[in-house]
Amino acid sequence: MILSGVCFCEVEMHPLVSIIMPTYNSENTIEDSINSVINQTYTNWELLITDDCSTDATLTIIKRFSKSDDRIKLLCLRSNSGAGVARNNSIEHSAGRFIAFLDSDDMWHRDKLEKQVHFMLEHNYGLTYTQYVKIDANKSFLGAIHPPQKVDYSTLLKSNVIGCLTAMYDTKILGKVFMPAIRKRQDMALWLKILEKVDYAWCLPEELAYYLIGHDSLSSNKIKIITTQWRFYRSYLHFNFFKSAWYFSFYAYYALQKHNIKKIRQNQSI
Repeated sequence: MILSGVCFCEVEMHPLVSIIMPTYNSENTIEDSINSVINQTYTNWELLITDDCSTDATLTIIKRFSKSDDRIKLLCLRSNSGAGVARNNSIEHSAGRFIAFLDSDDMWHRDKLEKQVHFMLEHNYGLTYTQYVKIDANKSFLGAIHPPQKVDYSTLLKSNVIGCLTAMYDTKILGKVFMPAIRKRQDMALWLKILEKVDYAWCLPEELAYYLIGHDSLSSNKIKIITTQWRFYRSYLHFNFFKSAWYFSFYAYYALQKHNIKKIRQNQSI
């Protein structure tokens, strides 16, 4: 069957992927993020960048890319609203069967989309994620995150093992699913919403993304993470104190384990 000059079977095998990217004052990192999309071996994608009122050169950089590649689309929020709202705005304007996520300071391996789309089509999975690597500002290797093969709703409550920069879901199975309008833990909340519809999210066991670690104080970050997670259980999920404490104890334990971080390539850069 021919559809607008394109073989129908070819469209089915290479469906459009909508890449969701929020930005805010990302002038130092966004070029690498966008280039990692442009360099994908899988070419049937659209990159929807929603800017959250940046005050630096972020918009100028995005406009330069969008002028040279019509797959890159710039959207802007009228007021600073947070990454979740920015991501939802991009999802709302998306046209792809698959929804993938990439923040403006992270990067993908060049085979990421090709391998993950094939993985999802082959197994008819609704939500998948991959392993990923932590890097510093010099792109030096800091560690590798190897999450479990699969995760269900109850297990995810204990630890958010799905890296947002690795996640992809299928709107043909799930429809469009949006993040809740909360400032923190929007990604975990989204995966939980999806896991109310499907039994499992599945891991493609390859390191296909690069997560940039910032320079904020590690101790202050830990305190913020701990308090944010506790509020997530209590205020967003409305768990009582004892249920919150139960899941939080697992969360704290797995945080210390760091999801099986592999530090075997200390001198390697990407």
